[in-house]
Amino acid sequence: MISASTQVTNAADEPLGSSAAGIMTPMGERVRAEAAAALGRWTAPEEVYARGRALRSSVDFKAHRAVSLAQDRPSVEQYVHASNEDRLEHLVPLRIGRMLANPFAFFRGAAGLQAGDLAAGCATGLHAQLCGDAHAANFGLYGTAEGQIVMDINDFDETLPGPWEWDLKRLVASLVLAGRVGGVSDKGCRDAAEDAVRAYRTVIQHLAEIPFMDSWSALGDESTLSQVKADDLLNDFSKAAEKSRKNTSARFAAKWTTHDGEKWRFITNPPTFTDVTQETQEAVISALPSYVDSLRESRRNLIMRYGVSDVAFRVVGTGSVGLRNYLVLLHGNGDEALVLQAKQARASALQPFLDVDPPKHDGKRIVHGARLVQAETDILLGWTTIEGRPFIVRQFRNRKGQIDPTTLKRDDLDDYGRFAGALLARAHTRSLDPRLLAGYFQNGCGEDLDEAFAKYAFGYADRTEADHAELVRLVKNGKLPAHVE
Repeated sequence: MISASTQVTNAADEPLGSSAAGIMTPMGERVRAEAAAALGRWTAPEEVYARGRALRSSVDFKAHRAVSLAQDRPSVEQYVHASNEDRLEHLVPLRIGRMLANPFAFFRGAAGLQAGDLAAGCATGLHAQLCGDAHAANFGLYGTAEGQIVMDINDFDETLPGPWEWDLKRLVASLVLAGRVGGVSDKGCRDAAEDAVRAYRTVIQHLAEIPFMDSWSALGDESTLSQVKADDLLNDFSKAAEKSRKNTSARFAAKWTTHDGEKWRFITNPPTFTDVTQETQEAVISALPSYVDSLRESRRNLIMRYGVSDVAFRVVGTGSVGLRNYLVLLHGNGDEALVLQAKQARASALQPFLDVDPPKHDGKRIVHGARLVQAETDILLGWTTIEGRPFIVRQFRNRKGQIDPTTLKRDDLDDYGRFAGALLARAHTRSLDPRLLAGYFQNGCGEDLDEAFAKYAFGYADRTEADHAELVRLVKNGKLPAHVE
């Protein structure tokens, strides 16, 4: 059985708190005192709106058009080498091979490159807990504890408090890139980008007007699609939801595990799904009590009923290729299988460009970010330390599903942009008072903001295509190794 008797031994950062200005800070004693003092002090909505409107004098909507590049922007070769630090060397060619596939795939693996460029651009001064990597493929379906299928941001490796516009600009640039890969016209890509921003500000303005409890509990389900007029996407959502309902630990175990008499173990499939050494297996298992301690108390009682059967290594994602990622097979009630994923957590790619203290444990940073941003979070999401490295631990298959944005036709991409923009708005209002942003959007032509972000999206998509072409050249000339699957 997993034992929870061992206390958490990994150092952990303080929880995050927010000031009245919407700027996230590590919550020390001073901030706790301020929060306590603020509780019970009611502020008139118009006062909050006015603070947001005042920001327009320094950052006009049109200021968001420009694509700025960091003065010390690394070359593509320098960036790839730096981002491969602490990855398993034999998997680096696979990571580069996946980034090589197309400009959208390159973009997925280059969050840090864009973060440096965003830091060189304009900023309103309003901060939210960012996804940090809010590209179009990082919105996915999953099941809630009640069995409902929802769609939300599903990757928080880069989460940190920062400018709200960074997430939105990464989203709109990714929509243009995904559309181009899928053969969507420039007009179709522009519509998707503009409508994502329109949905974002519309939802912000809506959430600013309703009771706090209602805005906090808003979900990304089929009803949201109707609210943002994304009806064309309903069929794609329904198909993906039906598929995700079957995507469970039991289904994965039925295909990828076997009983060999005494032991229940994984059936591996090299090179992306491999056995681990006895030493690594012991290290992973010995880290589980610390993980259990990171769970909320009621969930500890649940996970303690399972026993560990096996550990394996599995390659995942594009940006995460080469990081340590273990699957843990747990034996439950009778033939019940539960598969956990222990994924290495690295410092956020945004960290060098934001004025926030580095966390003491990046696994805890990711978990706290997810819990703050997502409407419904995996009940078994936690963190631990394995062989001196921080990890997050979560369910490997939690009825997860995805709509691939590169396969969407024009109208569906437009709807997908609306839906993603709405979800991002809801996510940001968990940490940033929507009335502040609604104030910034007030008394201005909303279409100017939509057009400005779309202009940025096209400019940065062009920049990314040039970066991708440079990656292709580097691989062709033997400067970088690549394994194409």
